[in-house]
Amino acid sequence: MTDETLRSVQLDRLGLGRYRATNARGGTLDFGGDDGEFSPVELLLVALGGCTAADVDYITVKRAEPESFRVTVTGDKIRDEQGNRMVNLAVTFDVAFPDGSDGAAAREVLPQAIVKSHDRLCTVSRTIQLGTPIDERIA
Repeated sequence: MTDETLRSVQLDRLGLGRYRATNARGGTLDFGGDDGEFSPVELLLVALGGCTAADVDYITVKRAEPESFRVTVTGDKIRDEQGNRMVNLAVTFDVAFPDGSDGAAAREVLPQAIVKSHDRLCTVSRTIQLGTPIDERIA
């Protein structure tokens, strides 16, 4: 692969079960622990919802600015013979657009935008659905 395709984050331990993720642009996100921060599984749900939400937002906002835009992502964390994993993942959109022709145009394209994100655009959902090997290494 090339530098154009490579994405990376670095994790630094802050304490037992707590970490700080840093991206190549210098952004940081603390997670883990029991003090209200996001768990890694919740971050997976955030990534799934955020990716799809951004796709849908960019498509629909060309027609009208939403009055409200909420995405809820749910799933069940299970343990079975295959190990710990998430099943029953669902992304639910609750979006309202203003009255008028622009809002109607946005409402009309909303279902198509969700399908387009799911089927082609959202890297996170496409990776989850298609699966990809993960190479675990020691530096």
